[in-house]
Amino acid sequence: MNATAISIIAILLYTISWVLISLRVRSTIQSPQQDASKSTRNYTKIYFISWFIALILHIFSLHVPLMLGKAMALNFFTLASYVMWFISLVLFITTIKRRIESLAIFILPYTILSIILAIQLSSNTGHFIQMRSGLGLHVLLSLLAYSLLLLASFQALLLSYQNMRLHTHQMSGLMRALPSLEDMEYLLFRFITLGVILLTFSLISGFIYLDDLFAQRVAHKTILSLVAWFVFSILLFGRWKYGWRGRKAIRWTLAGFIILMIAFFGTKFIQEFII
Repeated sequence: MNATAISIIAILLYTISWVLISLRVRSTIQSPQQDASKSTRNYTKIYFISWFIALILHIFSLHVPLMLGKAMALNFFTLASYVMWFISLVLFITTIKRRIESLAIFILPYTILSIILAIQLSSNTGHFIQMRSGLGLHVLLSLLAYSLLLLASFQALLLSYQNMRLHTHQMSGLMRALPSLEDMEYLLFRFITLGVILLTFSLISGFIYLDDLFAQRVAHKTILSLVAWFVFSILLFGRWKYGWRGRKAIRWTLAGFIILMIAFFGTKFIQEFII
């Protein structure tokens, strides 16, 4: 079975998970007192299993070249698929302990889209990297850091939406489906903390394994990544020292992520599709 066939099966399983999660969230909104019903528990079991298998198949399809003894081409769409896989994995693991499965309604469609784009638009062009090398470690750490901070930025947008709705006393169905403000804020800073730790190791590994991080081809990426690291670090310090939360935390999170997005995907997009 080739990578495309495996990817298609992963898409189908992600879709099943999304449909079942949507049904579960809708039934919870309509009948909160029946949240622990037998049908709801069955939904949970099935979407957990299908989501778990989809995650395995997704990452397996991305690593088929490595299993065939080849280097991996990390082009724009392959990177995007990696990022969405790790975001889905983090969300899946977190859902086991905290009831935040409603966030998957927003995340899984983008995961599915990333696989489709990787199948349709990826080619053999791009930087070929042997993931077992020091450079491979640097790339992996960078992807993990970017994924967590992307998830944090998405979390910040939803938190902003919740705050706005609460201030205007407009409790829509979507509002009732989202986790509590306490859980959302807890997850936001958890993702940021883990993301900053991974970004720190990514920068350190870059200085160790790359010949010149400030060479003309990668200088802008290095500088922007350092700026993003400072922005997120200041946010964490402000949270610890001054209790930053709410709008201030949301703004700092989005500012840091925009800088990091330009560093990672902006430069990659320009190099592959414009230059």
